[in-house]
Amino acid sequence: MTPHNEANVNDIAKTVLMPGDPLRAKYIAETFLTDYKLVNTIRNMFAYTGYYKGKRITIMAHGLGNASIGIYSYELFKFYNVKNIIRIGTTGAYTNSLNLLDLILVDKSYSESSYALQQNNSNSKLLPSSNILNRIILEKAHELNYEINFSNVHCSDVFYTDVSYKNAIQNGCISVEMESFALFHNALTLGGNAACILSVSDSLVKSEILSAEERQTGLDKMFKLALESAIEIS
Repeated sequence: MTPHNEANVNDIAKTVLMPGDPLRAKYIAETFLTDYKLVNTIRNMFAYTGYYKGKRITIMAHGLGNASIGIYSYELFKFYNVKNIIRIGTTGAYTNSLNLLDLILVDKSYSESSYALQQNNSNSKLLPSSNILNRIILEKAHELNYEINFSNVHCSDVFYTDVSYKNAIQNGCISVEMESFALFHNALTLGGNAACILSVSDSLVKSEILSAEERQTGLDKMFKLALESAIEIS
């Protein structure tokens, strides 16, 4: 156990899918998994371990921001012997070419965050995801006939900002979210694999946004892609 996770080591699968919202983790477990068990409730950061098509998978929430996912993903890699983490979250579009609910697979995460610097004195600002996981996810998206954008994203520490995102655009970012940078850094530091699949929930250029109901029911496509990919690596 850790201060943030009451699960025993054997309660956590080798592959973990991580949404930000604990209630979204609950929804995924109840909707898609069989024989699932709630293995963590500390701070209501729910974690469920069960089976999808016979393969053992853990669904665990990570909260908001690099600091939060940094804690949970570090502990999963370091203390729970997790090999693969796939973040499944939402993102705000930086380009007119993206529409609501479009899927993005993150190639690299660009961030102004000091997370890597404080964690192990790394000056990196552009971190890669796992080629192994990305290949599986892209192949599965093709099998499912899902269109998916494979591109860089901006990982911001600030949700409400008056600062221009010009630097992010110059680094090839097509959207913004808040967690991929710390996840990728922890994977690189601890020898794990990390990927990030995102659904567009709003647009910073079109002034569009999903309703609360659409956020609840419209993300199943992303969840299915992550689950179908996870059973190929579990």
